[in-house]
Amino acid sequence: MEVVDTIKHQGQRKKLIEELNTMGIESKEVLNAMLKVPRHYFLDSSFEDFAYQNKAFPIGEEQTISHPYTVAFQSEMLDIKKGDKVLEIGTGCGYQTAVLFHLGAKIHSIERQHTLHHKAKVVLAKMRIKAHLNYGDGYLGLPNHAPFDKIIVTAGAPEMPQELFKQLAIGGLMMIPLGAKKQVMTLIVKTSETALKKIEFDNFNEQHFRFVPMLKNKQ
Repeated sequence: MEVVDTIKHQGQRKKLIEELNTMGIESKEVLNAMLKVPRHYFLDSSFEDFAYQNKAFPIGEEQTISHPYTVAFQSEMLDIKKGDKVLEIGTGCGYQTAVLFHLGAKIHSIERQHTLHHKAKVVLAKMRIKAHLNYGDGYLGLPNHAPFDKIIVTAGAPEMPQELFKQLAIGGLMMIPLGAKKQVMTLIVKTSETALKKIEFDNFNEQHFRFVPMLKNKQ
């Protein structure tokens, strides 16, 4: 059955955007991009009625679609400009990918779960979202396509993956949840080939949730 974006869905999406704005998301570009993306397209039909709640839902393979607030927060902090070359680690169902597309990013995305990689390819193609989708190990990044202006990691890592840092352009930004026991949403600014500035958002995780782990050397 073909999924459609009804007036009801559009109304629910508008309410979600208003909620995100009251939670502190100020970027009009991010809010407008999320308004354009039908989140229910990325969920099983059993979750369709709940698609516009600010909650994570299972998408298979022990993975989840991120809370809308997470997507909005990471996107806002990355300050995506039209034409930015962005590496996304963890395509998942493709929801964050779609938001990045509507922000004007040129996206290269990696997913280690083959089932999710295939599902994302299908749904994003139907939505005419252009992105380079790759199946593989996110820890390795995509060195052949580096450097990237921005890198977004949608899974928690115990420490910053050095391979990803190498692939970040000087002056580039990486958003990643870091920490073994306690995950802290972290913005990394690459100031030179070997130096960085780190900005931690402790209050983000106190108010919200844990991320699925970023697994090394696994597909």
